[in-house]
Amino acid sequence: MQAPLKASYDVVIVGGAIYGSSVAWWLSRNPDFDGSTLVVERDPTYEFASTSHTNSCIRQQFSAEVNIKISQFGAEFIHGFKEFMQDDAAPKIVLQSYGYMYLADNEAFAQTLRESQQIQQRLGAGTKYMTADEIKAAYPFYNLDDIIGGNHNLINEGYFDGGTIFDWWRRKARTQGAEYVHNEVRGITRNSAGDRVESVTLASGETISCGTLVNCSGPRAALTAQMAGLDIPVEPRKRYTFIFDAKTPLDRDLPLTIDPSGVHMRSDGKYYMAGCPPDDDPAVAYDDFVEDHSIWENKVWPAVATRVPAFESVKLVNSWVGHYAYNAFDQNAIVGPSPELENFVFVNGFSGHGLQQSPAIGRGVAEWVVYGEYRSLDLSPFGVERIIARESFVERAVI
Repeated sequence: MQAPLKASYDVVIVGGAIYGSSVAWWLSRNPDFDGSTLVVERDPTYEFASTSHTNSCIRQQFSAEVNIKISQFGAEFIHGFKEFMQDDAAPKIVLQSYGYMYLADNEAFAQTLRESQQIQQRLGAGTKYMTADEIKAAYPFYNLDDIIGGNHNLINEGYFDGGTIFDWWRRKARTQGAEYVHNEVRGITRNSAGDRVESVTLASGETISCGTLVNCSGPRAALTAQMAGLDIPVEPRKRYTFIFDAKTPLDRDLPLTIDPSGVHMRSDGKYYMAGCPPDDDPAVAYDDFVEDHSIWENKVWPAVATRVPAFESVKLVNSWVGHYAYNAFDQNAIVGPSPELENFVFVNGFSGHGLQQSPAIGRGVAEWVVYGEYRSLDLSPFGVERIIARESFVERAVI
């Protein structure tokens, strides 16, 4: 464990993975912020962080306007990464736009796709609704016997190297003044009035005063909130990823295909990637990354082989389990200040959307910390107030 260099910081960020580092970097580049930032990370290897297990994709195919706009800025950030970093050594990040393909096997979902496409198109996204015949003409490898239609977008949707973005955010934040320590927040103390966070207690024993506390602790977000006497419905849920080789490779990229079975699949270099939730999807222990190998045999491979007959002969080459920081209430993020503790800020519960949303959300949270308001994009729909009021923020395009 590392002790911080000081006893007081303007901002203490709990968790240094993709969101902790995004917020720290956006703060560090803001000319109106001259405060001190401490990032407390319990595992600096990030071996089990959701960031390390991400499939690193981005899409504009959401039904809620704010989610679409968040991903549109995400694409802008990826394309302009070198300029945002203001560093000649920064690499160019390539967005491989093979697109998402949502498939509908019933009229109700087909209508949902049509309605979502209209919203996306109005906001400038390139999503197109396609009939089964149109999909077959563009991607003849699909078996579409049960499919009515689908939504597809080949503009700014696909895979990008999120790991490099994370690495640069972390390194640049440190270079620009943010302090990272290998430690763990074990307690949070309120002031005498009970309306602000006064300090945090670390595993190494130090008590650190803070002006603002930012909860970026991923699947452990509820634990951090509980230390402050707050409650949010965020829990770790297992998500399975499989990499496989096909005896007969496809003659073109496989879009990230969301099959009605609940399985998704896409091209992954010379291989293919597939994933899914388990049929029984409970909250799990924070350190439970045990694989269930029957999921490949009984769920994933039958689904991909049915949808793409060329995948009847494949070889599994790798697999892993990661955790979604799953918002069990409505599967949308919980972002912004607590109405009970005005300097406690949530950045939690992304339910699988985290990496692609991290540029816009990190920017917005940094704005709130500095200015007390969102300036670039209004993130108030993600506020915890909806959880307290039991009013769902509905997003119909959740994978």
